[in-house]
Amino acid sequence: MLQGKTIAVTGATNGIGEVAARELARSGAEVIIISRSESKCAATAAKIKSETGSQLVSYIAADLSTLDGMRYAADTIRERFPKLHVLLNNAGGLFTKRQVTADGYEMTFALNHLSYFVVTNALLDLLKATAASDGEARVVNVSSGAHYSARGVNFDDLLRKQGYNAFGVYSETKLMNILFTNELARRLEGTGVTANSLHPGFVRTGFGMNNGGWFVRLFGIVSQFAAISPEEGAQTSIYLASSPEVRGVTGQYFTNKQIKTPSAAARDSYLQEKLWRVSEELTAARVV
Repeated sequence: MLQGKTIAVTGATNGIGEVAARELARSGAEVIIISRSESKCAATAAKIKSETGSQLVSYIAADLSTLDGMRYAADTIRERFPKLHVLLNNAGGLFTKRQVTADGYEMTFALNHLSYFVVTNALLDLLKATAASDGEARVVNVSSGAHYSARGVNFDDLLRKQGYNAFGVYSETKLMNILFTNELARRLEGTGVTANSLHPGFVRTGFGMNNGGWFVRLFGIVSQFAAISPEEGAQTSIYLASSPEVRGVTGQYFTNKQIKTPSAAARDSYLQEKLWRVSEELTAARVV
């Protein structure tokens, strides 16, 4: 059981994020759901309270595609909560057309990678303090098996001005999730804070439905026959956030609650360090 634990989940108003938040609340954790829409956050928090009987569910409405939104989410957690035992970075998206955020970054890169980087780094002091007082804290990053399709990181064109392929960009950001996780794990050695990434599976959710048109039709057809349910897809996230079996385990990539070897690119220590350095320069984040 998770009584006395505080867990923040980004992208928690639908799909596997909502399921993870609900089940972690059901297990006794105090859960903070983070998503862009105030109304969806409020509705999801109320729904989780009703379904679990737990009143320890709160929310922060923040646009995690913007640096201001990322920092607001982290600042609010630090202001409201004395401890943070788990940060579950789950927010993400796939966009068929290139979009640019308010900060001038390509949307997929900002939401799928920079939000993990900025929010996590802004909360590291709180996570470390929690680990020091309570024995451990965890960062769990939702990646994807799509990362195997990415051969590396195109540092020369992170904003994708020279060409945009939706799945290619998505795959690259999912590779970034693992690169970031592994570099974070290395930097956190000895602090009691662990960092692991995961592939949730091909999940039947509202993911990508913002694109409309042909993507929705195709994704809907494929999902009907091949996808697993959000309840199934959330299991590895829940496991990494809560199971005593992974206490002390860090810098690993999981599928179906099992450690799996990620791509060679994901294991490249040079890419891990370079992505960290570039992300730091782009966001001016306070980092370990």
